[in-house]
Amino acid sequence: MIDFQPITPEHREEYSPFLSQAAHRGCAYSFANQYMWGHQRAAVLGDHLVMFSHFSGHTMYPFPAGEGDVKPILDAIIADSRERGIPCRFSGVTERERELLESYYPGAFRYHCDRDNYDYVYDINDLADLKGKKFQPKRNHVNRFLADHPDAYILPLDEVTMADCMAFTDRWFRLRQQEEPEGDYYIEQRALARAYAHYRQLGLVGLVLYADGRLVAMTIGSFLSEEMVDVHFEKADLDYNGAYAVINRAFARHI
Repeated sequence: MIDFQPITPEHREEYSPFLSQAAHRGCAYSFANQYMWGHQRAAVLGDHLVMFSHFSGHTMYPFPAGEGDVKPILDAIIADSRERGIPCRFSGVTERERELLESYYPGAFRYHCDRDNYDYVYDINDLADLKGKKFQPKRNHVNRFLADHPDAYILPLDEVTMADCMAFTDRWFRLRQQEEPEGDYYIEQRALARAYAHYRQLGLVGLVLYADGRLVAMTIGSFLSEEMVDVHFEKADLDYNGAYAVINRAFARHI
């Protein structure tokens, strides 16, 4: 059985080089996400990082991240699942990795797209500039917000603004949990609490938006690679029309 260990912020320096070698840039290969969400464990086997995830009532193995021959690593994962008496589920499988699995273990796996958990990838220049007809509605929201709140300003999320941001998101979650008690907001709130507690250790970057003398929107993300950033959290006060669009554009410009 693989000796999986709980992921802690202290593992970032050790695990991040493996995660950066993943075949794709899915959010499951963000160290910050691996620490913040669910109950994740990991182990280094040879030249690969192997992860064991417990999320939304399911156990799964994100496809190993690393370089070199992955066959012995896959064999070890399959053996681990058998010893645990659980299904061997791989997540984050690209077409190339599906072909690898099928060549190594013909007919052993069934494949399907988990449409509800797709990631969405955007060109950062589109989000920063909002040019063209496609982004006209978003530009309208931004312009309306700025016209209604000429005193609005953006600040980094840091030691100075952290308390305001925590108070804002606490109110945001309490309101949603009252409206939808059976929702998954408590899972997200726990993840955000971990982000606040280990903000610097996790390599997070964030912005906050103020208007009328109060914080009305926030966002937090981290770099998946030199070319891609994952936005982990984005919250805004719905009483401030356009706040979501403003904080989203500001973060793209900041990055």
